[in-house]
Amino acid sequence: MKKLLTLTLLLFASTQTFSQNYIFYLHGKIIENQGAEAVDKINSYGAYKYNDILDSLRKNKALVLSEVRAKDTDVKPYALKIKKQIDSLLKKGVEAKRVTVIGASKGALIAMYVSSYAKNKDINYVFMAACYRDETNAELNFYGNILSVYEKSDGAGTCLSLKNASTGINHYKEIEINTGLRHGFLYKPLPEWVNPALKWADGNYNQ
Repeated sequence: MKKLLTLTLLLFASTQTFSQNYIFYLHGKIIENQGAEAVDKINSYGAYKYNDILDSLRKNKALVLSEVRAKDTDVKPYALKIKKQIDSLLKKGVEAKRVTVIGASKGALIAMYVSSYAKNKDINYVFMAACYRDETNAELNFYGNILSVYEKSDGAGTCLSLKNASTGINHYKEIEINTGLRHGFLYKPLPEWVNPALKWADGNYNQ
């Protein structure tokens, strides 16, 4: 398996340049349980192509920051960890618009808390498959540029109820894709979600 640099090493490497995009990728829960080579045999989603997803997000010379979380990671403390690492980037001179947090399923829930904790209207976020119709959560108040991506055949869907309850959103867009893969669409670097996510990271909010 390709060796991945840890978030800490990436964030404090002396060779960093701050004119590039920084993408935090937060994976789904199955990676916590099985590791980077996770395979779903219960729902027939197949292999979670974690490393392929990271490679797909490195287009346009983006620096991708990701790690395999510990099993049963607590969402809120981990979101605060990511928020602190974003703060470190900003203090080092990275523009907030260069930072994007992409979360899948449980990773998207973490990303939502990062948005709520960071309270920065210029940071970009991509939430995938973590919202449910008419869902409310008083702890979540989104800030930033929010792209919501969900699959038509999946149980998770629109984030509009949470969006409408938020006060810090700069740009917002939702995309419904239709691959027929249910929740398994997250397991692969499909262009249906990768391309919009990369455009969002580049500041293309009118796609």
